[in-house]
Amino acid sequence: MRCPYCVHAESDVVDTRKLDDGSSIRRRRRCPQCGRRFTTYERVETVSITVVKKNGEREPYNREKLMRGILTACYRRPVSAQRIELLTNDIESELLMSSEHEVPSAHIGDVTMRLLRDVDEVAYIRFASVYLSFADIAHLRQAVDELLLRDHTSLLKHRETDESRS
Repeated sequence: MRCPYCVHAESDVVDTRKLDDGSSIRRRRRCPQCGRRFTTYERVETVSITVVKKNGEREPYNREKLMRGILTACYRRPVSAQRIELLTNDIESELLMSSEHEVPSAHIGDVTMRLLRDVDEVAYIRFASVYLSFADIAHLRQAVDELLLRDHTSLLKHRETDESRS
């Protein structure tokens, strides 16, 4: 592994740890040339997915692009980088389980919205406003109302369960 500081072609592995139940590996490395340390991450490269955009164009799936969209939605929200990483892993897992090599971008957006809603409601609304291209405030209000109705329904079910246990 090339050193990012002095660009020396070799590095020594100092520490190795498994992450995400063994699906990725974190390696701490040291450059024998300059002595500086750096971290690398390794993940198994899965079957390549092609994203079919709304206009019919096809492009390779880009994990960083998905994470950028989620990071933007979670900006200044109490969502950790680790939680965003796990959310991205969950989205990828769901895409890979479909066993389709071509996935519509709309499907990726729908999965992202569904999973993001459970992580942070404000981030969900932010993501939805860009993804769904709300034309006006009425559409935004409708999305917020649906979210509030979902929360209210969930609260009522929780109360009913508690009362039946008593």
